Amino acid sequence: MHKQDGHPRRGTRTGIKAAVVALLLVLASAGALIAAANNPKPGITVQVAPASQSVQQGQAATYSVTLTSTGGFTGAVNLATAGLPAGAAGAFTPSSVTLNSGSTATSTLNVTTATATPAGTSSLTITGTSGKVSGSVTAGLTVNYRISSTISVAAAPDSLSVPPGATAVYTLQLTRNNLSGPVTFSVLGGLPSGATASFSPNPVTGTSTTLQVATTATPPTGSYNLYLVGTGKDSSGKSQYAYSNVQLVLDSTIKQFVLSGNVPGTLSPGTSAGLDLQINNPNNKALALTNMSVAVAGVTRSADAAARNLPCTTADFTVIQYSGPYPLTVPAGSSSLSGLRVTQTAWPKVGMLDTSANQDGCKGATLQLAYSGSGQGN
Repeated sequence: MHKQDGHPRRGTRTGIKAAVVALLLVLASAGALIAAANNPKPGITVQVAPASQSVQQGQAATYSVTLTSTGGFTGAVNLATAGLPAGAAGAFTPSSVTLNSGSTATSTLNVTTATATPAGTSSLTITGTSGKVSGSVTAGLTVNYRISSTISVAAAPDSLSVPPGATAVYTLQLTRNNLSGPVTFSVLGGLPSGATASFSPNPVTGTSTTLQVATTATPPTGSYNLYLVGTGKDSSGKSQYAYSNVQLVLDSTIKQFVLSGNVPGTLSPGTSAGLDLQINNPNNKALALTNMSVAVAGVTRSADAAARNLPCTTADFTVIQYSGPYPLTVPAGSSSLSGLRVTQTAWPKVGMLDTSANQDGCKGATLQLAYSGSGQGN
């Protein structure tokens, strides 16, 4: 018989070493994952304001571009844009910015169009690049036909993406030249089946109106180009026309988020108030929100003003839209602009005009506001 020497056999020792090595590899991999989670890759986040613009052929559009360092990135970032329509050119001022870890910087993109630039909507891609690190954002540009030198109209936003059944809100801004009378708006065509459009106010005696497009849950999804016309008479009594178009995208994959808010207190003639919008995101992930719009959809006069039949309409109020950068990242659940650390100067504002007619009629009035925006899941 052979006597055992009491030492592990070589094969057993080899197995123990292999198990130890495997364990060390697992621990090393776990440590690498933890280190990677705690040390994200350097990156660049790009935001733009406004998210879209509408101009006439030969006019220019200006965008504010904000770049933010993430993951400890530092360095010079070069800016570029792609997707411009024919005859258009884009220039950044400055064309390059320098970021330190966690810092932000801004640049202005000026897009000039030519009289021969084709009418239509384009998607511009704005990119910031530093070596192998880059970030990008898209912005909309709608070029309209240049019809009249007496009156022109621009829409903001020029494109909205909403789920079927939602209401899209656009603001139309008028530029007048030798035309001080009322301007009446209508939609020439392009509405989805079952959708209805309304302008408030209409006719327009000031310089702006809002277009609300209420859709149903049944029309086919896709893109719709809405063709708008404003009609007014110049000082000689001759009819003048201004044309514009906006894009409406119906996307059934978008879950309906909800924008809401109220004017704090009551407005008096010549005053305005900011809206700390509330945003309810029903998705289980963050939402990238763009093209927020607010409109005064209706006015309820005080009991005293109604009893005395004093006038007060939506035309007695104005709206300054949200001016912060896009996209605005909204987490799942309920949020607010203040909770998302948006400065009050960027909040939308509702103001009351100061006219002799609305001094008493609009006193104590309650406003009904309509909201819309475009949201994409992150």
